[in-house]
Amino acid sequence: MVLHAKGRYAKRAHFDIPEGLWEEEHGREGFFGPVSHLYRHHPPTGWTDIEGPMRPQAFNANKLPKTQQLGALPERVVMLYNDEVSMAVWRPASPPDHLFRNADGDELYFVHEGCGKLFTDFGPLNYCPGDYIVIPRGTTYQFAPTTPDNFFLIFEGKGLFREPDRGLLGQHALYDPTIIETPEPEPILETGTFQVKVKRLNQVTTITYPFHPLDVAGWKGDLTVWKISIHDICPVNCHRMHLPPSVHTTFVNDGFIICSFVPRPLETEPGAVKVPFFHRNIDYDEVLFYHDGDFFSRDGIGRGMVTFHPQGIHHGPHPKAIETTESKTDTNEVAVMMDTRQPLFVTQEAQQCGLADYWKSWQ
Repeated sequence: MVLHAKGRYAKRAHFDIPEGLWEEEHGREGFFGPVSHLYRHHPPTGWTDIEGPMRPQAFNANKLPKTQQLGALPERVVMLYNDEVSMAVWRPASPPDHLFRNADGDELYFVHEGCGKLFTDFGPLNYCPGDYIVIPRGTTYQFAPTTPDNFFLIFEGKGLFREPDRGLLGQHALYDPTIIETPEPEPILETGTFQVKVKRLNQVTTITYPFHPLDVAGWKGDLTVWKISIHDICPVNCHRMHLPPSVHTTFVNDGFIICSFVPRPLETEPGAVKVPFFHRNIDYDEVLFYHDGDFFSRDGIGRGMVTFHPQGIHHGPHPKAIETTESKTDTNEVAVMMDTRQPLFVTQEAQQCGLADYWKSWQ
């Protein structure tokens, strides 16, 4: 397809927007496919009303109830889901008294709050806030919190959680591969009564053993539990241009990606846009979980909150963010983003902690 340029437009994307106009990115395949930039007389989020299921939504996950144990399905509170992925919150009220195995999908835990130790077939791993923990499908494990405030964000996918292709950035971009932590075997040689709750087709089967199931003396291979910290991620930056969020991809799975937003310097070249540009992201639903820091592009959103922007509806910076951007030199926000190819459904549990007027926050 030949690139065209008509009317009033910026010679560079996200740079020196013509006075009185607003730039919108209209692209396909997320931020990887064909794209055009539209220069409007009004911000595309300047609506007065939205009726229907695609209204932008926000949720306060801090209001989700604490649950007793992981294993019985109601205790993992699913907020959003489709056929390829679900996103849930788990806030344990007490340490689990059984082990768990997910036969439905691979899991990615993000530790929002709390510390403890994760015991697995492969051995134990300590965890603390900001940790990502990848647990392959079929792994037997048990969380042992050491603090009372554990809060996990859980992504369950049909495929393997994989590292993204770093391409021209090189293998040490995003994070050095040597920071990946994997468990050392520590067999638990105890006798007694031990239960493993196995989830398959969203039903739970309980297996009872007279010995501890985590009795592995050694292991080898390339399928294992592994961990990295969001605080070890080095963001991709460009001082001359605001880059799309896809450059912050941390994990890839079938039908969705997980991105990490961490503190970084803002663009410094005069005329460069410093805030996320308006876009409608027509091929992906976008979900953001806010972990820590000052989320200057989202007014009224704080720690432990979630925003959900469906395909086809514009989103971009709030007016307050645009007003204050010139005085800012860096961001200190820490957030986790999920982009899904298939549309997401919102559960009743999520709706109960929803912010009804979030869509008005652009007014």
